[in-house]
Amino acid sequence: MSLDLYHVDAFTDRAFAGNPAAVCLMPAPRDERWMQDVAREMNLSETAFVVPRQEGGFGLRWFTPTVEVDLCGHATLASAHALWEAGLLPPAAEARFHTKSGWLVAARVDGGIQMDFPATPATATEPPRDLTEALGVELRFVGMSPFDFLVEVESEDVVRSLSPDLGQLGKLPVRGVIVTARSAQPPYDFISRFFAPAYGINEDPVTGSAHCTLGPYWGPRLGKDDLLAFQASPRSGALRVRLAGDRVRLIGQAVTILKGQLLGG
Repeated sequence: MSLDLYHVDAFTDRAFAGNPAAVCLMPAPRDERWMQDVAREMNLSETAFVVPRQEGGFGLRWFTPTVEVDLCGHATLASAHALWEAGLLPPAAEARFHTKSGWLVAARVDGGIQMDFPATPATATEPPRDLTEALGVELRFVGMSPFDFLVEVESEDVVRSLSPDLGQLGKLPVRGVIVTARSAQPPYDFISRFFAPAYGINEDPVTGSAHCTLGPYWGPRLGKDDLLAFQASPRSGALRVRLAGDRVRLIGQAVTILKGQLLGG
């Protein structure tokens, strides 16, 4: 049986930028080993698997080439985009997903797609030696979210020029490391990069879930509930971050690059 498969660039309005994700639309659940095999074959930072749920909405799971993850922003954006493009949801309908992080909702707003995610603020912590040595720069703040280390550095230039020791970062007992600074270039409020070698992703192009930590960090410091963020990977991408209590609303765009049929398995 063939399955519809989409390759979508998320958090961008143009092809070959932002963060690519594969989206597999399935009529019924498949086993975890098969999904991991497909994600390894796709060899993108995340592959999303979407299946209708009897109680309404869709089940959604995310896999890197090596592991399943509990929360992924760009592949959720890509999944909602694919459902509307495939005609499985009316254009004005919300995309509702049951995930390991609870119900997530995506809707078309303001020329983009808005996702309602849980906030994952970071708590200040003492930096481990591996983190300090791997980054090799002055650390203004180090915090721990439920998934990642959050590190503020001196400037945007430091973020852009950073060349961390990925082997050392990969030893840390976290999903990844978010490095951020206040943006020096309007209209952006802050800039970031995200490294997750322990999960098979040396540098993620644009990380939606990291902004569930970045938003609560920068909002109070900048005195804003509505922020514009830029992730400075080689592909790069931008998104709007809106704070709403214990939730974070992420708004971005998506572009379909390829769609076809998955035949294997």
